[in-house]
Amino acid sequence: MYRTCMPVLVTGSSGNVGRWVGEELHAAGADVRCAVRPPSSGQLPEGTVGFDFTDERTWAAAFAGVRALFLVRPPAIGNVRRDLLPAVAAAREAGVEHVVFLSIQGADRLRVVPHATVERWLQGSGLGWTFVRPSFFTQNLSTTHAPDIRDRDEVVVPAGRGRTAFVDTRDVAAVAAAALLDPAAHRDQAWTPTGPEALTYTEVADVLTDVLGRPITYRDPGLPGWFRHARTVLGMPVGMAVVTAAIYTTARLGLAAGLTDHVEQVTGRPPASVRTTAVREQAAWRRTPENPRGGQS
Repeated sequence: MYRTCMPVLVTGSSGNVGRWVGEELHAAGADVRCAVRPPSSGQLPEGTVGFDFTDERTWAAAFAGVRALFLVRPPAIGNVRRDLLPAVAAAREAGVEHVVFLSIQGADRLRVVPHATVERWLQGSGLGWTFVRPSFFTQNLSTTHAPDIRDRDEVVVPAGRGRTAFVDTRDVAAVAAAALLDPAAHRDQAWTPTGPEALTYTEVADVLTDVLGRPITYRDPGLPGWFRHARTVLGMPVGMAVVTAAIYTTARLGLAAGLTDHVEQVTGRPPASVRTTAVREQAAWRRTPENPRGGQS
């Protein structure tokens, strides 16, 4: 039931999760305001508002009348105390009452990741909060890791033989949207949406092999090798490479395999499996006529 009568602001609205949060809210009849980076020229699309965590000039219009906020930390922001939390404090002063924060699995244990800093700040902020701590997004395979899979037939991550409870971003979005639609029912709760199974990356490669009809292998470059690969091959910013290394370390240590029933508990539907998502996302790994054999590196 839609219980939030004022606009809901969705940050990260073009991202893996935010885009689906917006769709879930629209489908429920919510008044959705999607935050996007202010364009250098031209008009904003209908239903959007220009917003930049690091540009105070964009905050007032974005937060006006908003009571619930979906908060996504941009990957490029590593120093959240300086570059993200001042905007959230301004949202509180503008009248925002509840924040649904897209965190990561284990943020309560991984004190070094920026998500943990945001969580601690929210807990002491006086705002209502809900933490959505998903396990590793299955769609990271079709976005961040797509070049490795498409061009080199490899899944390259430093996760060792650890298992990961992959989760579809649409399921994560459904959990977040439920908290935004009925903040009182989810106040001061932390949800950890996972998929229905925990797989090793070797098993993930086997699923991709079956779906794509060509051999896909898993290669663990180790943490130093991953950092080089992330920076030079995938083009990740330093901060993002560090955060992803920390996330993969949890898998390597066997800390990412825990399964929950939170998706079904919150949404009433079972979560998607890795295979289900891979079938839907397979176009991201298909080779193009210009690159029929995949690149080499």
